[in-house]
Amino acid sequence: MNDITKAYNNAKKVKIDDKSRFAIMSDVHRGTGGKSDDFLKNKDLFMFALKNYYDEEYAYIELGDGEELWENRRIGKIINTHIDVYTLLKKFHERDMLYLVFGNHDMDRQNKKFVEDNLQRYYDDECKSCKELFAGIDIYESIIMNHKDFEGDIFLLHGHQADYFNNKLWYLARFLLRVLWKPLEQLGVQDPTRPAKAYKKKRAVEKKLTEWIIENKKLLIAGHTHKPIFSDFDVPPYFNDGCCVAKSGITAIEIDKGNIMLVKWKRNESEIIKEIIAGPEKLKKYFE
Repeated sequence: MNDITKAYNNAKKVKIDDKSRFAIMSDVHRGTGGKSDDFLKNKDLFMFALKNYYDEEYAYIELGDGEELWENRRIGKIINTHIDVYTLLKKFHERDMLYLVFGNHDMDRQNKKFVEDNLQRYYDDECKSCKELFAGIDIYESIIMNHKDFEGDIFLLHGHQADYFNNKLWYLARFLLRVLWKPLEQLGVQDPTRPAKAYKKKRAVEKKLTEWIIENKKLLIAGHTHKPIFSDFDVPPYFNDGCCVAKSGITAIEIDKGNIMLVKWKRNESEIIKEIIAGPEKLKKYFE
């Protein structure tokens, strides 16, 4: 659990109050538009939700694995494929309301030179020139929210820090995915490196995160496992925003004017709707 504590100690500090509004999503896994681009099936849901959050003046936190950089070697190709998504994210950034956290599948973003060359600006394939994207942006490993009216930290990180193989050995995990598991998955063989597809691995990650919460007495929001979780008051306050690549829709954690809730954006016949899965509950109650 030392890596979780290290992430906590190096976290970006964000002050919030009862006027603050945040939408938290992770595991978007934007790809290059091919058959392996899991994001494609829910891109319309994601864009609809993101536009709604922008119009409602939410800040947007992408809690890791925004880009699928294990299957795809070039982030520039991902950006050019989904330039409409990045154009909308740029609008959040221009409002100073965009926070990007790296996960294991986009671990390259922890490198400042990589961010300068590929996210602060990008190469536009159509215009054959470099264009500004997220000028001056920093990518964080984790975020701590402090509410001005009560004591207690809301700690946000992707969650791979509780997963030894996908944290310490991520280079090996990426290599195995690219060379071995990607072609085998097409034949129906499950990739054991992915907690989202392995129940025991998912439970092990949740157990470590929960143990850290109990030991450090913090409210924690993570992603990584693709399993949405909303905690009651009688258990350690562990929340998970789920993912954006599930067949049933995309999920998000919302912090809205002192409340927290878990929502799902999904298709309902010919329209897209937002369903409240759990909450809203007062954040302050988790610290009393």
